[in-house]
Amino acid sequence: MLRAARTLLAVRHPLDAEIAFSEMLGSWWGERLPGVDVERLLGEGLITRATASAHPAGLGILAAVSALGTSGTQRALAEQGVIALRDRGLTVPRWATQLGWVRPLSAHVNGDRFGDIDEVVLVFGRESGPGSASSEAEHALILVQDHNGGGVLRDAWITTKVETLLEKCRERARSDGFARFEDLDPAAARAVLERALRRTEQVVSGADRSEAPVPQAVGLTASDLTGGSLATHFALANSRVRHLPEPSREAPPPVPVWRRDRRAMLAARFLASDEAAELSDSYAASRCTDHIITHGCDIDSGRPLRVSPRKVESFLLHWLPGRVVLLPEEQEAMPHVLAAWVRWAGSRDGLPEVAVAATLDAVWDSTAAFARTYRDPARPLGLRQEAVRRLLPDGDFAALARRMFAFPLMASEIVAWAPDEFDLDTSQGRRALLRLDHFGEYDATTPHNGRHSSGRDHWYRPVTGHDPVRERELDRLERLAVRLWHGRPPNLWAAARRLLDRGLARTTVLRELDEVLGAATSESELRRRLDSL
Repeated sequence: MLRAARTLLAVRHPLDAEIAFSEMLGSWWGERLPGVDVERLLGEGLITRATASAHPAGLGILAAVSALGTSGTQRALAEQGVIALRDRGLTVPRWATQLGWVRPLSAHVNGDRFGDIDEVVLVFGRESGPGSASSEAEHALILVQDHNGGGVLRDAWITTKVETLLEKCRERARSDGFARFEDLDPAAARAVLERALRRTEQVVSGADRSEAPVPQAVGLTASDLTGGSLATHFALANSRVRHLPEPSREAPPPVPVWRRDRRAMLAARFLASDEAAELSDSYAASRCTDHIITHGCDIDSGRPLRVSPRKVESFLLHWLPGRVVLLPEEQEAMPHVLAAWVRWAGSRDGLPEVAVAATLDAVWDSTAAFARTYRDPARPLGLRQEAVRRLLPDGDFAALARRMFAFPLMASEIVAWAPDEFDLDTSQGRRALLRLDHFGEYDATTPHNGRHSSGRDHWYRPVTGHDPVRERELDRLERLAVRLWHGRPPNLWAAARRLLDRGLARTTVLRELDEVLGAATSESELRRRLDSL
């Protein structure tokens, strides 16, 4: 890389150097090695090697990383290296002093009425240094956001023909009633793009995906994002977005917040509508509606009313099979409920009738493929439908592993014998299940306690007396199990998986998590401690 950087010493324009160095920094983006932080190893290793080189090319690399580095640590280390080499009398071309010195001039969004893809256009002018700014557009950065993919970035590129680009977008919007080209507040653009960059990085790196979509649930793989020009421009995109003005505290969030009560109200309005009147199985229709709304709120940037052919195909053929456990009657009802939702939501979202009709065609065209594609994801695990209902009352298949980790006996026959006594909605039921799981004890006052229906002795012991130490242990176990059940915070289960992958026993993992939970004094500290496990 140092040899390659020497050729860049002859570059005259800082934008050319920024693109070249961004491509260099993106050459290992998304690479994974077991037990190795590739970004840290190569990124910080490059900084160390460039600092030790005592060569102008090394100083050029350090100047580029200080402007384009994807982490604050990288940028800080690179700045220290720049100072060290300049103190030794090294000089670099003028472009190295202009890296990152840009000023945002405008932001726009280009797309169509379906809203599957947004092209966010950021226009920048070049500054020669602090306090000197140009109002002339030098280049535009275009970032392509895929809303069916959970809001990740799919592509990026740079153009210096800014006015030509903007005029073509405006002309298309004027001549095509289905196209749209709108100005975007730069601060709002920063909020949207920071979230998109974060979600993209989470999918590519395989890190905690609490805010990012599960790749297989939306038809994404990391290679889909790292194989094109996005990797080349990812470092540059991060740098440019940091130059946009920060949103004010009063600014609305980039994605609308849909609380449970608001989602329930939306479902109730739909189920009471004329479009839903012909749905015969009201229970199955209600469950299917909940899944449609969840997908729109969590995957589609908080837009459950948006419908399009691509969105319904992604929902039926990727998200549902990878994320949701549907009962047989729900599988049968889902295409009909989705078609009714398209008619209802499309009219309320102002979608033209021809677009609604095209979306309905996509629903029915996908129905046969859905029937072939969807296989109950819980069936290979040997779980009965009763156990699935208990473990996944919300149908969220992604929660199955952590819920079985927290309450493994929920899948056992003993819960079927006494469902009221092991009701997880009550503290008494949770503690009874945890007592049986961790201590092999069960309340002997129940009539079915003592012998199995087959006549064999049970494996558990009756509870004898009140043990304060045991009760305090149950308090801690219950607190941890409830957090795991609900997935709060999301990196709690991520930490548990890492410990399990190291070969630790379940009881050891629970003890480690409990110690972290007890030591943390705030939610932010808890997340930091969990990430360090």
